[in-house]
Amino acid sequence: MNLGTQSIFKNKFLFFIPLVFSGIILVNSIESSILKNSNKEVIDHVWQIIYRDFLDSDGDFNRSNWIKLRKKLLTRKYANSSDAYDAIREMLAKLNDPYTRFLDPKQFYEMRIDTSGELTGVGIQIVKDEESDNFVIVSPIEGSPAYQAGIKAKDRIISIDKINTKGMDIEKAVNLIRGKKGTQVILGISRNGKIFYKSLMRKKIEIRSVVSKINNTKEGYLVGYVRIKQFNANASREMKDTLLDYENKDVAGYVLDLRSNPGGLLDSSIDISRQFINKGIIVSTLSKDGLKEIKKANGSALTNKPLVVLVNEGSASASEIVSGAIRDNQRGKLVGKKTFGKGLVQSMRALVDGSGLTVTVAKYLTPNGTDINKFGITPDLEINMNSNILLQKEIGTKKDKQYKAGENLLINLIKVKGSFSSYDPKSSNIYAALKKSD
Repeated sequence: MNLGTQSIFKNKFLFFIPLVFSGIILVNSIESSILKNSNKEVIDHVWQIIYRDFLDSDGDFNRSNWIKLRKKLLTRKYANSSDAYDAIREMLAKLNDPYTRFLDPKQFYEMRIDTSGELTGVGIQIVKDEESDNFVIVSPIEGSPAYQAGIKAKDRIISIDKINTKGMDIEKAVNLIRGKKGTQVILGISRNGKIFYKSLMRKKIEIRSVVSKINNTKEGYLVGYVRIKQFNANASREMKDTLLDYENKDVAGYVLDLRSNPGGLLDSSIDISRQFINKGIIVSTLSKDGLKEIKKANGSALTNKPLVVLVNEGSASASEIVSGAIRDNQRGKLVGKKTFGKGLVQSMRALVDGSGLTVTVAKYLTPNGTDINKFGITPDLEINMNSNILLQKEIGTKKDKQYKAGENLLINLIKVKGSFSSYDPKSSNIYAALKKSD
């Protein structure tokens, strides 16, 4: 894919990954004849992609050193693909970017299965924190073994089956955590300075993107509760079907739940934002060359009813795009805890031998131009979660502390305006509204 001729939005992901194919561009400083060795060809394919498309969010990428590294790598001998893959991982480690990583053919295949909405494992998304050399859990998938065991966003994995994770690359960690259905894995977890261990049974996890229901309030309002678990290829369609159904049922407003949603497809987050926002910027991205592209609402909003969005520490990337768009366009209010803070866009590239590469190619900004990477989005109303783990059936009910606060805010915003269609969140005082509720 050539960023000079195609949209930098096309075929991008924010946490889950679609498939993108890309050809090889050779640099003339080394004769192509040395690339007849297939192992070197894969190494050079990765090198070329990084040289051409990689966005260095920290400003540490030195192109001169990268060119020298190519010569060094291509003059080595590689006995097999495993040696070549180790060299690739060594090369990518110099970028200090946890989201740019190599996937061998098996991992690449498994990643493609994951994006289909079904996977086998314990149900967590992880990234490597280069500063602490720990694996950080972005979010446990709702209903998964990790979720049911009480694993939380921001937990750090310090061991896998008693193997210390210090110095371990993310591919090895993923391979150790994944496994056959019915087998167990023991994770050592660090949380707030305390260390504990969880034995988790691997299982097949089917992921339904959107779940919803209509809640009745004591005031007699119908509230459309919609939870998006991930922004996969089906999420936009599922969301559209839900909104059209609920609009016909005359709900008074919506609570959109993006808690513990680790992200997904960029296009999906844009489409869903447009279902709530009729006019204004949704998101903009910046490539490594400074190319800026803006995505706007297109007048296709399905509802103008009052809106509250629930977020927490596990709301990442695509979830943050939707949250930022709603906040900056003053379309609704955010309730919960500060979001994860992943403002980078990756693209998946298939390599010449069936392996793959995820590479950071852009960063995104909220409509107001805010870069939230590593900082997250602070909600309008901060509410702590329940002290105890909620049962799945209790999420989005009065037993859910953050949902209850969000529903109270939504109802009072409706009361303040007295009209659904003329709702203007700019004029609403959150804390004053909450004081009127019980």
